[in-house]
Amino acid sequence: MKTNETVESNVLIVDDEPDICFLLGGMLRQRHLKTFFANNLTQAEASLHDHLPSLMFLDNRLPDGFGLDFIPFIKKNYPGTKVIMMTAHDSISDRRRAFEEGVDFFLSKPLSKELINVALNTVA
Repeated sequence: MKTNETVESNVLIVDDEPDICFLLGGMLRQRHLKTFFANNLTQAEASLHDHLPSLMFLDNRLPDGFGLDFIPFIKKNYPGTKVIMMTAHDSISDRRRAFEEGVDFFLSKPLSKELINVALNTVA
């Protein structure tokens, strides 16, 4: 991790949709949070190491795998990072599994400013 970064202010957004990254990034910057983006799980793993975020928005369906399968890696290696799972393909079984794996909040797409604020306030 770079020494001039404050861990509490780092947020990693993992989504392969540029519009989602843009929307979330803008909202988070308004809250004075530093955002980083990854478009797949491989990039996410590298960004976790480089920026040690306190919070991650994690899409479930990514080009190189499922966010649900990535949660145990995050929780084992970066236990202080809170995870907000996002998906357009919401199901009861995915929600259950996400919480069993340790996510802190679960959002269904399409996202709204209100839902994002609820999620942020809940995990804060």
